[in-house]
Amino acid sequence: MAKALITWGGWPGHEPDKVAALFAGMLEAEGFSVTVADTLSCFDDPAALRDLALIVPVWTMSEIAKAQSENVAAAVEAGVGLAGCHGGMCDAFRTDVLWQFLTGAQWVAHPGNDGVNYRVRITSDDPLVAGIGDFDVVSEQYYLHVDPAVKVHAVTDFPVFPGPHAANGPVAMPVVHSKLWGRGRVYYNALGHQASIIDHGPARELMRRGLLWAAGGKGV
Repeated sequence: MAKALITWGGWPGHEPDKVAALFAGMLEAEGFSVTVADTLSCFDDPAALRDLALIVPVWTMSEIAKAQSENVAAAVEAGVGLAGCHGGMCDAFRTDVLWQFLTGAQWVAHPGNDGVNYRVRITSDDPLVAGIGDFDVVSEQYYLHVDPAVKVHAVTDFPVFPGPHAANGPVAMPVVHSKLWGRGRVYYNALGHQASIIDHGPARELMRRGLLWAAGGKGV
């Protein structure tokens, strides 16, 4: 049975416990053996990490030890998947540049804060998004600094909310992306400010597919 590790913590406004429980349910329904932890000490054992099929971080605005991020990066390089959403993966550890390199993006702003009505546009025909049409979201609209190596599957168009960024004109900002890290697969979805954003509809299906795809690097 494939093993997945979900670890949660950090800023409580992102409901990390609820998001972790949502992901655990998705993976258990697909036949995974899931361990859920509320500590980063689960990243201390390199051998245990390499035994996993998937790592799912749900941390925001937190600090990670250098050895811990190195252990995760090495496990992914060896074939373990990494998947997550919103600030829980790409605003997890702002001071750790290896983490940002690994995950493929870093949050920098959400103009208008929560409650912005915006559209998510599907931009690839990859199986990660195939058959899912464009859809609207009322939530934070993430502005990210993005690794040019990622494969983009969905975007949102800025500006929606006025601000100094609007002077640059239209920008198609990635919402869903994937990348490779050695033998491992990395998946990110910028949705998920709270669990209610990703617990239904297209957003939930995107996450389900992303979790499974990332785990597939181990032949799951």
